[in-house]
Amino acid sequence: MRIVRSIFVLVLLFNFELHGQSHIRFVLTGNQVTDSPNGYFLAGSFNGWNPGDSAYLFTKDQNGAYRLDLGLQPGKYEFKITCGSWDKAECHMDGQSIANRFLEVSGDANIELTPEAWTDQFKKPVKHSTAGKRVIILDTAFNMPQLKRHRAIRIYLPADYAVSKKRYPVLYMHDGQNLFDDLTSYAGEWGVDECLDSMKKQCIIIGIDNGGTHRINEYCGYDMKEYGKGEGRAYVDFLVKTLKPYIDKKFRTLPGHDHTFIAGSSLGGLISLYAVLRYPAVFGGAGLFSTSLWINPEMWAYIRQRAPLVHAKLFFYAGKQEDETMVPNMLKALKIIMKYSHSATHTQIRDEGRHNEASWRREFPAFYQFIIK
Repeated sequence: MRIVRSIFVLVLLFNFELHGQSHIRFVLTGNQVTDSPNGYFLAGSFNGWNPGDSAYLFTKDQNGAYRLDLGLQPGKYEFKITCGSWDKAECHMDGQSIANRFLEVSGDANIELTPEAWTDQFKKPVKHSTAGKRVIILDTAFNMPQLKRHRAIRIYLPADYAVSKKRYPVLYMHDGQNLFDDLTSYAGEWGVDECLDSMKKQCIIIGIDNGGTHRINEYCGYDMKEYGKGEGRAYVDFLVKTLKPYIDKKFRTLPGHDHTFIAGSSLGGLISLYAVLRYPAVFGGAGLFSTSLWINPEMWAYIRQRAPLVHAKLFFYAGKQEDETMVPNMLKALKIIMKYSHSATHTQIRDEGRHNEASWRREFPAFYQFIIK
């Protein structure tokens, strides 16, 4: 048995070296590591922050220790430990949220992780809605015929919408749960409604809730070995062929290209870029916050192919405290677009920027002013 295991480890290490990766072994320790019925997982910048990704499931060895072997490219990563979902994630011993763990890979390493506690061990604090009075739920189950699903749609209307006869630009945003309301957000809201309340130039905001377990698939235009079918094309078709016509019919919008925008972060940034490329005549601006280009390598060819058709205002943001590829990938995409497209671009790179709602909230006002003027 020991000989077989030794051979397996040697083969594993050989494969890591072959692909230029480092062998990182994570081991869970401490009295909070018992036999969780759902198992223990890593969720981080290396897997789209999927809290229940089976490829990142710890396994229990013959000595009862939970460990996970990964091959990671050199670079910086952020992550947390979960028990399969974000409502069962590691936290401080007093129940408060913890910051993302940080790992810089430069060679093989053994990493011991000692969680202090799990969020489901504590009574959840009472959260109150922070959504402004001009934010409403348009529909809790809006039909998505292209995906054969239903989804909650949120809308922000300008302050003078009810008393004016004006028409307004429209900004479509993904991960609608995180835009307006701390009650529905996972890690803090963007404060989009508070930001718009302070702006002179107003627009309508449409927030499309993410699909939970379908989020990765819906926000990726191409199939993925780890996560399955990419449903981004169908999702973007839903936005353009179903949702936008409905919004333009029901509300006083400026429906043209120059007044129709789209924005999102992480995978939401990826699908926003895909949307502009697929429908360059529809979207006249996009907010591309921490765009996860790593997950769909096919996007590079698609950018080169479609960029000549794009004439839009494109806002790029990335933080240096995100994973190692975030800033280089953003600059690579920007270079291609500037070479082939006549789009106006704005680039923001923050030394302290991380992959979280707080960072994206700070950048949202600059993005909005860029696209609306």
